[in-house]
Amino acid sequence: MKNIRQTNVNIHRDAWVEINIGNLEHNIEEIKKYVPENTKLLGVVKADAYGHGAVMLAPTILAAGIDMLGVASIDEGVDLRNAKINCEILVLGAVPVWAVETAVNAGLSISIFSEGHITACRQAFERTGIKPKVHIKIDTGMNRIGVSADNAAEFIKQVQNADFIELQGIFTHLAMAENIEETQKQIDKWNSVIENINTDNLLLHLQNTAGTMSYQVSNTNMRRVGIALYGLAPDFPPCINKQPDLRQLISLKGRIVNIHEAKKGEGISYSYTFRTDSNRMIATIPVGYADGVPRALSNKIYGILNGKRVPQIGNITMDQMMFDVTGVDAQVGDVITLLDEENSIDNWAEILGTINYELTCRLKVRLPRVYTR
Repeated sequence: MKNIRQTNVNIHRDAWVEINIGNLEHNIEEIKKYVPENTKLLGVVKADAYGHGAVMLAPTILAAGIDMLGVASIDEGVDLRNAKINCEILVLGAVPVWAVETAVNAGLSISIFSEGHITACRQAFERTGIKPKVHIKIDTGMNRIGVSADNAAEFIKQVQNADFIELQGIFTHLAMAENIEETQKQIDKWNSVIENINTDNLLLHLQNTAGTMSYQVSNTNMRRVGIALYGLAPDFPPCINKQPDLRQLISLKGRIVNIHEAKKGEGISYSYTFRTDSNRMIATIPVGYADGVPRALSNKIYGILNGKRVPQIGNITMDQMMFDVTGVDAQVGDVITLLDEENSIDNWAEILGTINYELTCRLKVRLPRVYTR
């Protein structure tokens, strides 16, 4: 039996995700090139930093110059607080009225946009003696959450007059930052609100990653960046002449746990969606759709093994997948790289007709994280 080649990754699985911290720092420096001086940055770390590990990345994100963090839910914010992340944290999503007190006790800022939120803030203040910190969400065209632009000025003034609330900011979200005409409609609605209220000492934020790199909006003083932190690009409008130099953080790797020869005409994996046209050497790694690799990628992707491309063959199963390693120097214990900077997750997204960060969010169920520089 051949000696099993080992890597220096100290984990208890033969599959793992590697996250490159150095690339994160690089991406933040690249983002700053698009941000005016004296403009704050909010780093979006929702969905466990898009599957990259929010608790592990937050200190680096903040040290590299991001001013505050954004999450989707109170639970995500509490997780960061439990990890001793002490910066300002904004819950970007809709907060249940019954959970406002939890946010207050955790020192989280929340998004509000309804009378029910105002009432819940008053009740939380009465119980805790602490003013809830809030950002008002305006719906300028996303049609998801937020107070309508038509009613926003009145709502904002109502909150400003509430002595039991600490109003920190106002924001909206771009629905089609890649489309100049539709984005301008949202900017116009935003301006119609902001220009009719007192915005002294408030954080005003409209641009997401694509908006940050594409539009300058006068009535803003903070940008929200998410996917660019992780080295993945959103859809940009045609006005972007030079794409930012973003570097993918995430790599996905698995060690070969078995190699055997399949004879000509034999089927591989469930339903025999692949049959060999000659005798082939088949390698198996313990990565499957339960780890977040979509089954729809079966027979459509490749890995890198000892510097060579090897095609994935047969249906991807729950816990394992197979590769044709014929003609490649391969041994049990060798590493097959499914994703890295060269083999971008954008390739998978294109095959599936989806977006890159949907896929990074999937790669978080049970794969260990290894952080490198």
